[in-house]
Amino acid sequence: KTNNRCQHFEMCILSHLKTYNLYYEGQNLQLRHREEEEELIIEGLLNIFWGLRRPIRLQMQDDHERIRPPPSSTSWHSGCNLDSQGQVKADRSSYTSVTGNGDEGLETSAQLLRTKSDAGVLRRGQRRSPSDQRKIRRHRFSINGHFYNHKTAVFTPAFGSVTNVRINSCMTTPQVLRVLLNKFKIENSPEDFALYLVHTSGERVKLKRTDFPLVLRVMQGPCEQVCKVFLMEEDLVEEVTYDVAQYIKFEMPVLQSFITKLKEEEDREVQKLRRRYNYLRCIIEKQLRGLPEGAKCI
Repeated sequence: KTNNRCQHFEMCILSHLKTYNLYYEGQNLQLRHREEEEELIIEGLLNIFWGLRRPIRLQMQDDHERIRPPPSSTSWHSGCNLDSQGQVKADRSSYTSVTGNGDEGLETSAQLLRTKSDAGVLRRGQRRSPSDQRKIRRHRFSINGHFYNHKTAVFTPAFGSVTNVRINSCMTTPQVLRVLLNKFKIENSPEDFALYLVHTSGERVKLKRTDFPLVLRVMQGPCEQVCKVFLMEEDLVEEVTYDVAQYIKFEMPVLQSFITKLKEEEDREVQKLRRRYNYLRCIIEKQLRGLPEGAKCI
């Protein structure tokens, strides 16, 4: 029976996976699957949306790694991957180079030293004028549209912006969180965060530590207009059940009328219960009055 259930579950996942990949046909969000030791393994990119309300702290680079924007563009991919030299392999999705104080002409080849003390760094063998150095100090990079503060190493992701991580179906929620935090060199503890499935209806479900986020994403379907995976604070967000979510989008006067109706219904039920128990009490008292003196109730 256990084997039959496992086979049925795998067939169900494969069916959903086929739909998922058809939806993302020709895109890098398509997932691959393979079997390893008779176990189905799915792997690929999972989109995760930022839902943080508090700033996060970025780690200092102990080895003074520099992040170089590509020479032909001012955009960075949200998933910067460090190569063996500690530099970034980037493309254009969500890191954007931003120039402060209207400095439109700042060269895009400026290096960003990710430490708490320096806002910019000079290339070896080059000398810059004081005005160029001031421009570099004013230069700021942002991630998903929000500034990264070089001096404090504090970064606030734009709410609702998206990034992605490469994971597989064997990874649990804490493992996925660690992959995401390591990707951005975030020094906050994974225990500070949680993953949530957020539906357009307003329903919000927290993923358990034993859940497999990639499997849940496939089972929920590919459309992110219906359901998204959000990264949120562990202590600031509460789950919203489907029953409660049905009422969230109503205006306050409508919600107030619902509360009034529910209170009226509650009062009617209370009165009904009181009448019922009063009737039962009267019957019991009548039976007791009819018993002869000294009779025992069994």
